[in-house]
Amino acid sequence: MVAIWLTSEKHLAPSTIRSYQGSLRLFSEFLIDGRYGWAVVCEDAFGTHPVAICHEWNTIAHLNDYEGSPEARPFTREEIQRFLDYADDQVDRAVRAKRKGVLAAYRDATLFKVIYGWGLRRTEAAKLDLVDFGRNASAPHFGRYGTLNVRYGKAKKGQPPRRRNVLSVMDWAVEAVADYVENVRPRFGCEDHPALWVTERGGRIKPAEINARFVAYRDALKLPKQLVVHSARHAYVTHLTEDGVDRRFLQQQVGHENDSSTAIYTHVSDDFMNTMLHKALAPALAPTTADKDR
Repeated sequence: MVAIWLTSEKHLAPSTIRSYQGSLRLFSEFLIDGRYGWAVVCEDAFGTHPVAICHEWNTIAHLNDYEGSPEARPFTREEIQRFLDYADDQVDRAVRAKRKGVLAAYRDATLFKVIYGWGLRRTEAAKLDLVDFGRNASAPHFGRYGTLNVRYGKAKKGQPPRRRNVLSVMDWAVEAVADYVENVRPRFGCEDHPALWVTERGGRIKPAEINARFVAYRDALKLPKQLVVHSARHAYVTHLTEDGVDRRFLQQQVGHENDSSTAIYTHVSDDFMNTMLHKALAPALAPTTADKDR
């Protein structure tokens, strides 16, 4: 009944409700575990003992690889360009106005480029450290920014965050983060802080702050509200797919165990679909030897 109320009245996502249920399940399992003695304590104090309350028949099962809103979609190429250009414009405006916030605006503009340029989740980006970038012997032209070690990838239930290395593929994104690290971040005065994205108060930026800045920029541009921070990650997969990048490579880049998850992220354009259609039909439509002899 609680799950129905949370779904119908509070309109929470199934994944959120399942997270709540998981916490309750872990807590009740802790209480009834004989190794800790809580059952005996409760029996003595209350005349009864704790029991498990979360079971397969009264909790939401995880049946689908992807449970996001069906309204969610990636940025189009034109939309992501407008968004990143607008983020850059906020830096220029702050400089011209000679007001506070120049460093923060520059940081956020670079952060959004990194989210799109490496296909990151919001939390993954927030937890990046300076040392997470490294060299790639196969791409020496990227220097120390050839790979990105994502240490806080999305975890499976009951497991620690999954790590993965993401290879750099976009020259302009590498140039942007290199400029930020070398010329802008030092001005925050946080030399001893490990975080890539630091605040003017000397802390690490939080995912909620990333979301707030994103929403402000999106709404200022009057872009659709279906676009969220995660839409940039979807766009990374979609646009590289359209550019002909191998699906298996993209699967590794974004940290998906199954190709089906990567496929859900892909929303290729009509032009791409038509190009693939022509390629698929080409052998059947090609003139035969008999046709050429006529």
